Amino acid sequence: MKKFKFFVPLFVLYVVVCILASPSVYIDASLCGLKAYAINVLPSVLPFMFFTKILSDTGGLDWLNKILQKPAKTLYNVPPCASGVFVMSLLSGYPIGASLVADLYSSGKITKSQAYRMMSFCSTSGPMFVVGAVGTAMLCSVKAGYVMFVAHVCGALLNGLLYRKIQCKEDFVPNKTNSAKTPFNFATIVQESTLRVLQVGTVIAIFFVVIQSLSPLFALLPQNLVGIFEGLIEITKGCIDISNALPLRLATIACTFVVSFGGISTLLQSVVMLKSLDMPLGLFVLQKISFALLATLVCAILVFVL
Repeated sequence: MKKFKFFVPLFVLYVVVCILASPSVYIDASLCGLKAYAINVLPSVLPFMFFTKILSDTGGLDWLNKILQKPAKTLYNVPPCASGVFVMSLLSGYPIGASLVADLYSSGKITKSQAYRMMSFCSTSGPMFVVGAVGTAMLCSVKAGYVMFVAHVCGALLNGLLYRKIQCKEDFVPNKTNSAKTPFNFATIVQESTLRVLQVGTVIAIFFVVIQSLSPLFALLPQNLVGIFEGLIEITKGCIDISNALPLRLATIACTFVVSFGGISTLLQSVVMLKSLDMPLGLFVLQKISFALLATLVCAILVFVL
């Protein structure tokens, strides 16, 4: 961890030097990120972000917790509330799942071990990004988008089984904070949805700049692999380049891996939200890698069977 803390300032300094050396290049990279966000992400993510927020604030998912409480306990060894978190994560996408898990832990509704288990299958992308942005806009195939999303969901459900017995050494429920339900407020929902969507756009633009700074390294890689490595940093940029470099079937499989892993940019967003859990970074990365591999395997089967 100390080496990591030492590496981050050096890398940031490197990026700053690159920007100062070629400001026009990095302005263009930032604009490309904002353009990709405005065209491929914003139209598909904003409506879901807004309506799922209403669903959450009005208790619209409470019935799911009751219906799915037995599968949640039997299969994943988690409380009934995990069902609602899983559905909300699937509907809203990154990093809503991490935010909800952290809120449940902070309010004393789940233990640390339960939170760790939930993160193995409640950190997912949403249908509007997978089907709308990646499938329809980037791959120009609605079918490919649905195949990716089905594989993504199956990968998450399978991944949860791998971590159902994980246990913390110091497992406890924190002191309950004031968790009184706030009344429905349309203005607040609009404000929070807008802020979250703007945060997504900011992260995308920043990591487009980071990818540009690493372009000399990417130039050494085979052209067909560049998009995958870019996707490990920022999923939108990676999926755009994968769609341009690979045939549809291979692009669908590669995009499934990238979207399920989430990219460093998405992982960092989730890690910030999970600060109260003290969740080991290595464990979270391991969960995302196994999730990506399982989803990719399911996608490969579907692509060559359908």
